[in-house]
Amino acid sequence: MTPHRLDRTTARRLAVRAQLLDAHRPTGLLPVVHRLTFLQIDPTAAIAPNADLVAWTRLGAGYHPSDLVRELERERSLFEHRAMIRPMADLELHLAEMAAWPSAGRWREWLTANDSFRRYVLDVLRDGGPRLSRDIEDRSVVPWPSTGWTNNRNVTQMLEFLAARGEVAVAGRVGRQRTWDLAERVYPPTAAVPAEEAARRRAERLLRSLGIARRGVVGDAGEPAQVDGTSGEWRVDPAALDGAPFAGRTALLSPFDRLVHDRVRAKDLFDFDYRLEMYVPKSRRRWGYFALPVLHHDRLVGKVDATADRRASVLRVDAIHPDVPFPPELTAAVHAELAALASWSGLRDLRLPEQAPSA
Repeated sequence: MTPHRLDRTTARRLAVRAQLLDAHRPTGLLPVVHRLTFLQIDPTAAIAPNADLVAWTRLGAGYHPSDLVRELERERSLFEHRAMIRPMADLELHLAEMAAWPSAGRWREWLTANDSFRRYVLDVLRDGGPRLSRDIEDRSVVPWPSTGWTNNRNVTQMLEFLAARGEVAVAGRVGRQRTWDLAERVYPPTAAVPAEEAARRRAERLLRSLGIARRGVVGDAGEPAQVDGTSGEWRVDPAALDGAPFAGRTALLSPFDRLVHDRVRAKDLFDFDYRLEMYVPKSRRRWGYFALPVLHHDRLVGKVDATADRRASVLRVDAIHPDVPFPPELTAAVHAELAALASWSGLRDLRLPEQAPSA
């Protein structure tokens, strides 16, 4: 079919609306996760864990982290799998992929060599119920080799692999530590959607959550599009081309937020340059350890270098880095979002930089 021809303003607005970042806020956590398809789990909590920060950005003060715990551990409307929180309604789209993992490689070789260890772990969970990894004896035959932090962490790796295969699942958490149980006691009885159909439906769901994306991300989902000022083909969600008027707002985003996670896409559509600098030496950072991208209506306009000092109960803003000039109303909107973030985080005070932001 003839590709849709979009200007960059329209493309940006499609992306913002698809990610629930326009003025029409959603009303509950489950609709948010269903629309986004997942919340990424990351242990970094310079202000708040990523999953909570992404949810707050959409829902505002009405969201509480306990909502996420409740849906994961009591209601079982969400499930945690491979560092992502997904709707339980989507489980059927992942079961075939789980059953086929791993098809080859050193993961398969390690599991084969440690089959007795695998059966032991399953027996421990079957007989004793949910366990922390530290409560399971390491009976590996061949240790897991790695140059990174997973080297010889055999129980953790076995649990990770069994979860990838759909044999065990995360049943809950004690602090940041996961508890594990047999998948059949965490997941409801669910029939797997055949692999090819599941992949197609996952791509369609992903495109709906993004609004517009490159073909390499979503395959043949949606319809072809060309965006003025960019090269190559895009794929667009046809349901998003409804002509509805756009109303924007100001929002502070997690560095892992899907609006900015694809740095090339962010540059193409928003002309936004960003790099997560937590692993960059302090002397070489441009924007800060965990700088929050700033969305204003349909533009990404800057970054905020902020951290939560929980001992002092202060949200410290070391710098606001504008990419464009900040008029007074934009500065006020960013300050209001920072005050809302501090309040939601349970911090008594907000410390802003003395110098006003200037491009």
